[in-house]
Amino acid sequence: MEYGTIFIILACLFGFFMAWGVGANDVANAMGTSVGSGAITVKQAIIIATIFEFAGAFLAGGQVTSTIRKGILDTTMLAGTPEILVYGMLASLLAAGIWLMVASRFGWPVSTTHSIVGAIVGFAAVGVGMDIVKWGKIGTIVSSWIVSPLMAGSIAYALFYSVQRLILDTAEPLKQAKKYVPYYIFLVGFMIALVTLYKGLKHVGLELSATESYLTAAIVGGISMLIGKYYIGKMDFDPDADRDFHFTNVEKIFAVLMVFTACAMAFAHGSNDVANAIGPLAAVISIVENSGEVGQKSALPVWVLILGGGGIVIGLVTYGHKVIATIGSNITKLTPSSGFAATLAAATTVVLASRTGLPISTTHTLVGAVLGVGLARGIAALNLNVIRTIFMSWIVTLPAGAILSIIIFFILKATFS
Repeated sequence: MEYGTIFIILACLFGFFMAWGVGANDVANAMGTSVGSGAITVKQAIIIATIFEFAGAFLAGGQVTSTIRKGILDTTMLAGTPEILVYGMLASLLAAGIWLMVASRFGWPVSTTHSIVGAIVGFAAVGVGMDIVKWGKIGTIVSSWIVSPLMAGSIAYALFYSVQRLILDTAEPLKQAKKYVPYYIFLVGFMIALVTLYKGLKHVGLELSATESYLTAAIVGGISMLIGKYYIGKMDFDPDADRDFHFTNVEKIFAVLMVFTACAMAFAHGSNDVANAIGPLAAVISIVENSGEVGQKSALPVWVLILGGGGIVIGLVTYGHKVIATIGSNITKLTPSSGFAATLAAATTVVLASRTGLPISTTHTLVGAVLGVGLARGIAALNLNVIRTIFMSWIVTLPAGAILSIIIFFILKATFS
């Protein structure tokens, strides 16, 4: 392929820019609840996210990538004109990256998955023809955008309701918190371990059966539970602190738990959303390396996962603070106990979805979970204006990605052919 090297360089640059956008906009979802509830500082959030987002992207990012790369378009139709697919994937990366930069600037938590899916569908439908888009697959993805917030919202509602029943609404909330919080920590450890084992260790060459996976996850959960118990045992509680706000000491225990859930969510997010940046990049590399053959099976190079993970981390560090504020404190007032319920519910939903290879939106999942927790406290606890703005930005994301992608596609096509 002529210009092959230029295409790979452009793909790396645009892919990195898109990953930066994922970090600036989307990682806030993983960290917003923890920062908003006061469990961790912004600086601590960045450190946690750096480690766990990168680990999730690197260890578990392979499975969703294939949906973004191959699942949306019928690439066999482009067998004779592979360069069209290359222009399209480059245009999609740049278009989605630009839209994410705009949204992050205004503090809108939009979906990076929507951005890239909209961009890919846009260039394909206009640049090639409506037939190339696998509309059935698009239907599945669209339905997941409705299912994931509902599912996360329901799980968050149930989790927070259990916290209220078992701990907050009892005669001795502090005593109950010491008793039950270790079990919630077990749940978090179990969940992170399960996603790592199911998704992440395949390309490290470690294959476990379902029973072995569950057993290992249970052991990891048990160890997390013991560590949590140890820390809670070492904490100092001030009985006077509960005078103004009945649950000050209880929330202190939940703050420990929020650190665990922040790690879980960062890991789940890295594994799910790195695909948005590196799926199209992997497609371009595959076409160039197979000298123009579309749809060849090719292993995902490790350096591509590193590029995606690195871009995400830099995006968060440089520009992530605006969306963190929206998610963490503007939708509803979060405490460590409600923030925990929201984050664990979102992480669980992401894990279940990536197990089935559905590219769901972490943003929708987390906003759904925060709404679920807000509803558990009554509709008055929600800031409906902020929610309206968020929903509007979600609706605009698909067409914005598509229109930008179409423009860039025709510019690339005119430049290189």
